[in-house]
Amino acid sequence: MSSGIFPESDESAIYLSRADVSNVLGTFSRHNFQLEGKLWPSVEHYFQAMKFQDESVQEQIRLAAHPKQARKMGRSRFKKLRADWKRVKTTVMTRAVYTKCRTYPEIAEELLATDNRKLVENSQYDYYWGCGRDRRGDNQYGVVLMNVREKLLQEKKQA
Repeated sequence: MSSGIFPESDESAIYLSRADVSNVLGTFSRHNFQLEGKLWPSVEHYFQAMKFQDESVQEQIRLAAHPKQARKMGRSRFKKLRADWKRVKTTVMTRAVYTKCRTYPEIAEELLATDNRKLVENSQYDYYWGCGRDRRGDNQYGVVLMNVREKLLQEKKQA
């Protein structure tokens, strides 16, 4: 039973930050992969670039020196987001995370090693991808990781 206004941390969950460059399960980790016929420096680069249909904007984001810069460029509202972005953003993120895991078997193994534990993107400010400050957010990044983990587990069983 929680004694405060916010839910307590789930002791069995694994909390991580997408923006932690040293965490291989985060979107900022520098593990490049091929997708859409291009080499992407990180999941963050790919995700932010896919917000736009303009290929020149995608290319500028792909060439950003750091995932933090790619995120900043992708969050710019001076360029129009693709019309279907709200509908496809989770699919785009899933595709990038899955491709990274298939490109780097050691990252897939790291994800599989989380067993069936709940994965939580521990962002105070992001209530869609993360759990938010009050831990009541959607945690969609955690859901993406758990879905990719399940897919990798199914593939491993079939091999």
